[in-house]
Amino acid sequence: MSLSQPTNDERTIAMLCHITGLISFIGPLIVWLLKRDESEFIDANGKQALNFQISIFIYSIVASILIVILIGIPLLIAIGLFSLVMIILASVKALNGEVFEYPLSMKILK
Repeated sequence: MSLSQPTNDERTIAMLCHITGLISFIGPLIVWLLKRDESEFIDANGKQALNFQISIFIYSIVASILIVILIGIPLLIAIGLFSLVMIILASVKALNGEVFEYPLSMKILK
């Protein structure tokens, strides 16, 4: 995705879109809704963060259901670790002025 060079403030806010996902999907949603009209860079990062949070939520529901057949617990652990690593990676990329596209993320917001 080709965007103009973001300012330091835009990069910080884009990083917040990702890092607040460690708390819940509400964090990225609030940051994105408040700041999406100010910058294409923030809008793109916010959409990526929200798509990822929604995807992780759906994957977690499926894994929770699979607890019944004992595969759900390892899946939930794997989802949690994957989520943590990807959020940190995306936050660093945003601070570097890049839009990170999360792997395994459904494209709900375009």
